[in-house]
Amino acid sequence: MNHLTRTERARFVQTMFGRIAERYDLLNRIMSFGQDVHWREEAIQRLEIRANTAIIDLGSGTGDIAMAVANEHPTVFMVASDFTSEMIRVGKQRPDGNMVAWVIADTEQLPFADESFAGVISGFLLRNVSDITQALAEQHRLLASDGKVVSLETTPPRKNLLRPLLNFHLNHIIPILGKIIAGDAEAYTYLSSSTKKFLTVESLAEHFNNAGFMHTKYVRRMFGTVGIHWGEKV
Repeated sequence: MNHLTRTERARFVQTMFGRIAERYDLLNRIMSFGQDVHWREEAIQRLEIRANTAIIDLGSGTGDIAMAVANEHPTVFMVASDFTSEMIRVGKQRPDGNMVAWVIADTEQLPFADESFAGVISGFLLRNVSDITQALAEQHRLLASDGKVVSLETTPPRKNLLRPLLNFHLNHIIPILGKIIAGDAEAYTYLSSSTKKFLTVESLAEHFNNAGFMHTKYVRRMFGTVGIHWGEKV
C-alpha cells in the first residue's frame, strides 16, 4: 500500500469495500464477537445528540451508525455518506434504509457547506483515508460551533502480554474468516494490516487537536485494539 499514490490508494480501498459489501456487517459481528454493536452505541452516546439537528455519519458503509441514530433520535436529519456505491446499495435495502439520506462522497472532499452539521461521527473510517489531516479538516469545516465529533476506530495492539494473541487474531484469524465468509482473504488481510499500521490512540488524539477540535478525549475498548475519540468545535 505504501507504494500507491493517493489516487491509487483511494481506488484500491473503494474497490475492496465494494467487493465485501454484502458480507461486511456479518463479518464485523463475527470478528468483534458481537462487540461492535456496543462500540457504535457508545460512540453515538458520546455525540450527545440534540433534537431537531443535522448529523452526518462519514464512511457510513451500510449505515449501522446512521440507522441507529435515526431510530433513537427521530427528529434528527440523518445523513449517511460513503464513497463506495455498493455499500450504500446494501444499506438502502436494509429495513430502515429509508430513514436516512444517502450520499456518495469522498470524506476528504465533502459536498456540504461549512458548519452544516451539529454532529459528525464515523466508524472505522480514518485508517482507510489517504490523508487523515485533510479528512479531519473537512470534519472540522462541516461542524457547527458547539458541535461534537466522534470517531470509532481500530488501533494497533499495545505492547503487553496480550499483544501476541491479538496479532495472531489480526494476522491469521481475520483473513481466514474473510476468505471463508466473504470469499476475499485479500480484503481482510488489508483490514488487519491497516489496523496494525494505524495511529495509536494518543497520536490520533493529537491529530484531532491539530485539526482544531477542543477538549479531545478517548477511551480504549477490546483489550486496547479499539479507540473511541471525541471532541468539540468551540
